[in-house]
Amino acid sequence: MAALDLETAKNIGIIVAAGLLVLTLAAAWAIKNITSKLIAVIVLGVLCIGVWTQRSNLQDCATKAKERAKAGDTRPITCTFFGSEVNVGRGD
Repeated sequence: MAALDLETAKNIGIIVAAGLLVLTLAAAWAIKNITSKLIAVIVLGVLCIGVWTQRSNLQDCATKAKERAKAGDTRPITCTFFGSEVNVGRGD
């Protein structure tokens, strides 16, 4: 599997988080049974938070990688996004 680049991974994170938020709202509106509604909202909300957290961690990793590159470290830098390697380049 090819590594993602940083911008693609960040955009995927935003799109998935937004989609899960929309699904959460749609589920809350569509599901009439209160127990099912609560379970759906909690599950989708947790997934949304998980994706957003992964995106934030990816951004932090990329920032650290760029700082490392500015310090003269020229080794290739990779971060992970849900276990997939994301190539963040050499900070240029």
